[in-house]
Amino acid sequence: MSKILEINNLFKSYGPVEILKDINVSIDQGDFLVLVGPSGCGKSTLLNCIAGLEPITSGNLSIGGQDMTTVSPKDRDIAMVFQSYALYPTMTVAKNITFGMKVRGVDQATQDEKLAYVAQQLQIEPLLKRKPGQLSGGQRQRVAMGRALVRDPKLFLFDEPLSNLDAKLRVEMRTELKALHQRLGASMVYVTHDQIEAMTLATKIVVMKGGIIQQIGTPAEIYNRPANLFVADFMGSPAMNLIPAKAVKNGKGTAIQIERNGNTPIVLSDTKNLDLPEDVILGVRPEDISDASLRANNETQEADCVIEIVEPAGADTFAVMELGGKHVTARLHSETSAKAGETQRLAFDLGKVSYFAPDTGKRLN
Repeated sequence: MSKILEINNLFKSYGPVEILKDINVSIDQGDFLVLVGPSGCGKSTLLNCIAGLEPITSGNLSIGGQDMTTVSPKDRDIAMVFQSYALYPTMTVAKNITFGMKVRGVDQATQDEKLAYVAQQLQIEPLLKRKPGQLSGGQRQRVAMGRALVRDPKLFLFDEPLSNLDAKLRVEMRTELKALHQRLGASMVYVTHDQIEAMTLATKIVVMKGGIIQQIGTPAEIYNRPANLFVADFMGSPAMNLIPAKAVKNGKGTAIQIERNGNTPIVLSDTKNLDLPEDVILGVRPEDISDASLRANNETQEADCVIEIVEPAGADTFAVMELGGKHVTARLHSETSAKAGETQRLAFDLGKVSYFAPDTGKRLN
């Protein structure tokens, strides 16, 4: 089966400045690919290269098995939804949605049929006679998506479409987008700087930094096995704890020593026979440090920790302590007995930890 989108060895430069460096990505029909990374990492430029709005410097790009490297945007069979919605203010919602079809000479019966289908899918039937100025931000977003949906393109491209919405509406629209993708089985490429959005929407995530792909994987792969320190720190909220430690081989596996301010080091015994250098960065998610009384499996190791700050957050309570000269967050149960200034016995799940090289930042396990 040919890939719906295939990008090989793509480079993009503006004069002497390289924006995208050796990009290689492919997705199957029905995938929801999310490009995520901090501002200026090149994700919107890559989306514009896919759309044909930016010419690429070298490499090639195909959509639906056809080479599109030099094809103009209108002939790529794509639909794009922008951050600004770009609706015509003087036209009704219905006319905004059908305008592209009218320009392309689609007959009226087909226009009406597609409009009815899309309006039902997006639940905007009551809005069809209104003008954009009479709509909320979320409604405008739906209309912009409706205009893309009537095209029935090979590929949908979304450029930070939810960034203008308030926090509550963003969450609602995210859920709608996910449901829409599941209903339509459409192929989508979506740009965001919001890693929660990336984790919830994607079937496949591309994490970018400085024009270079750091990791490609499913949300679970990116979250559980980050390829390097950048991905570990960027993906997840709260972020993964990254703790400087020493790894010492012993007969039972590897002892992981973590320095503590004025106290004896914590020693955790990892039973896996790992080939680690002496200096490592131990990566552990907050949820993998928990109350010892609540969590036990054969890979958990317990240690007494001095809690500095306790932050209740509804279903969870976050406890902050200092380990290895860093602030480390544990995600504890809401009924935890942890108190600031006191010692708490905590369980570290060594089945879930990541080890990184301090010099290169690369994953070691």
